[in-house]
Amino acid sequence: MEKTLAVFASGNGSNFEKIIDYLRSNNRSFRCFLFCNNKNSFVLKRAESLNIKTIVFNKGELKNGVVFSILKKNKIDFIVLSGFLFLIPKEIVNYYNKKIINIHPSLLPLFGGKGMFGKNVHKAVLDSKCKNSGITIHYVNKEYDKGLCVFQKECLVDDDDDVDSLSLKIQKLEHFFYPKIIDKLLF
Repeated sequence: MEKTLAVFASGNGSNFEKIIDYLRSNNRSFRCFLFCNNKNSFVLKRAESLNIKTIVFNKGELKNGVVFSILKKNKIDFIVLSGFLFLIPKEIVNYYNKKIINIHPSLLPLFGGKGMFGKNVHKAVLDSKCKNSGITIHYVNKEYDKGLCVFQKECLVDDDDDVDSLSLKIQKLEHFFYPKIIDKLLF
């Protein structure tokens, strides 16, 4: 049976592209919509090249129920956050209980919460002198990065790592594992 997936993204969209490529290469039957809050985001170009329908919205439309209505109208089965920075409204979280996942670039509960995304996380990891970092895939609830953990994968933080080198290590983990976990949860 065909599944309908919504991917929420705000930025570059490399994880989004890896997810679509993985599902297509594994012959999964799915429809996908990209929901994006940034009309200048590169992820929109990726969606166009992948022939994925896009829905661009603003923060007000997320908060006032417009986005929720679009999700229901399109019979979305599962929501994936992929570099999406806004908190998901409680109406959507409640309706899609355990059907929304996010990927975070650290080993939660460490280095999570509001403002902890991308290079902010990697800088905090390095500043703390942690010897490992990694990724956490978790269900989304009403708080930033507090949902039930689905999967974690660790990597070493080397003494000579900087924000950019650690970011690359984390991105490799994201690209490899996020599509596989989505596939497992959705199909």
